[in-house]
Amino acid sequence: MATRLTTSRGAWIEAADCDLEDFRALVSRDTEPSDFPFASDVRKGVLVYSAETIARADRRALQAELIRALADGPGVVVLEDALDADVIDQASEAFVAIIDDQRAQGDAAGDHFGKAGVNDRIWNAAQKLALHSPAVFADYYAADALALISQAWLGPRYQITSQVNVVNPGGAAQVPHRDYHLGFVDVDQLADYPAHVHRTSAVLTLQGAVAHCDMPVPSGPTMLLPYSQQFAGGYIAFYRPEFIEFFAEHHVQLPLRKGDAVFFNPALYHGAGANNSPDIHRMANLMQISSPFGRAMEALDRTAMVRAIYPALLAMKAAGRPERDLVNAVNATAEGYPFPTNLDRDQPIGSLAPASQVDIVLDALTDNLNPQALDAVLDAQNGRRIS
Repeated sequence: MATRLTTSRGAWIEAADCDLEDFRALVSRDTEPSDFPFASDVRKGVLVYSAETIARADRRALQAELIRALADGPGVVVLEDALDADVIDQASEAFVAIIDDQRAQGDAAGDHFGKAGVNDRIWNAAQKLALHSPAVFADYYAADALALISQAWLGPRYQITSQVNVVNPGGAAQVPHRDYHLGFVDVDQLADYPAHVHRTSAVLTLQGAVAHCDMPVPSGPTMLLPYSQQFAGGYIAFYRPEFIEFFAEHHVQLPLRKGDAVFFNPALYHGAGANNSPDIHRMANLMQISSPFGRAMEALDRTAMVRAIYPALLAMKAAGRPERDLVNAVNATAEGYPFPTNLDRDQPIGSLAPASQVDIVLDALTDNLNPQALDAVLDAQNGRRIS
């Protein structure tokens, strides 16, 4: 079994916690298949789980293994065929339409690593897909592979945000980095956060990417450095040239097929690869899945999303879709945490907390409320929450 997360030498991350040789020793090891019996394969140190295993394995046992893989193992897993190809194609068509609309309006979206107009980016893609193609959104986020790993790492009321990234031929690689929250803090402020916050940051989000096309290595799938999430000084160290050089020499890349998903601990050193293919427009739906107890990066109008997809949810229920599919779609859409709220008006009578938006939508589906009735319930709840 892999060693556990390296610990800092004191209450704060110091220079001694950013030693390259310590880092080299931590990441220079193999992943033992026997430590992860549900995995169907180990590729370049990365654990791979088949769709059949995801569908048939004991859920709690598999989730326990995924937690170990993300925390104490390589920090990254691939879920094969996480989404059905038809659902992927429908979502891709919707994303292309959204990108075309952005271009027509002159909104060339960039990000914190690439210049606007070089690649194509849809910020707040979850909300935009829900409003553009509600039935496609519901089908997409009903996928149980997404729910399985999100629940494992973050619990039942996780919050999904996503951005679609299309890296066009010739697109450059990203600088290696860790992700949100501490991964986006200014380097001059990082050492002011105590060591226990550096450890905690990684359990507040889960990073993922769903491949919307086949991604051979020349197209630049995500560069990964297994086990790097365990390095205590990693949020500070990744800015240092010697760590960037080490990543360039030792990272791995795995080819992905359309519908595969890769999920990783946000503290894992990673970065999008360079697209050296002549004709592959590499499209991925990048997911940041947040704990209900943290702050997501993007602001979403979840009430508008619920209103958009609720008729599709009713149709799914009428068609006999499993209850789990409905719950997965609702969790990906509605606000799952009841706080913050105005406790003068939204009082937790008879319970520790008032109902969340997820609770309200699930109750509405149980009672077969029509969309107009749900609108009234949502308006009443939102009114109670205003200070």
